[in-house]
Amino acid sequence: MSSAPKTDDTIYAQFKADVNMTASELEKWLKTEESNSVGQDSGDGQSIGHKSGEHIIRILQKKQADLTPDDEAHMHKVHSYVSRHSAQKPDSDIEHSRWRYSLMNWGHDPTKK
Repeated sequence: MSSAPKTDDTIYAQFKADVNMTASELEKWLKTEESNSVGQDSGDGQSIGHKSGEHIIRILQKKQADLTPDDEAHMHKVHSYVSRHSAQKPDSDIEHSRWRYSLMNWGHDPTKK
């Protein structure tokens, strides 16, 4: 009767609001030294945020109807991380901060309007 489960519209909307970088912007960013200089090692030499960015790119390249339960779980994780990390904004210049670089690995550039 029904096909794949429908992605929760609320988490999809939150994800789209949190992730303000395009797939190509994020892909380009993940190749930079700055991107690789931040984040907690996931155990294989690549940071958790960097792996998250790669998953975000895959999500951004799909239609909402094609998202998997794993994608939806990752969108929840992205929303939680961006919300939590954004609240820790430093008082100093953020343009070249590890704080910004870390958020950008998760698809969110806090300097972008």
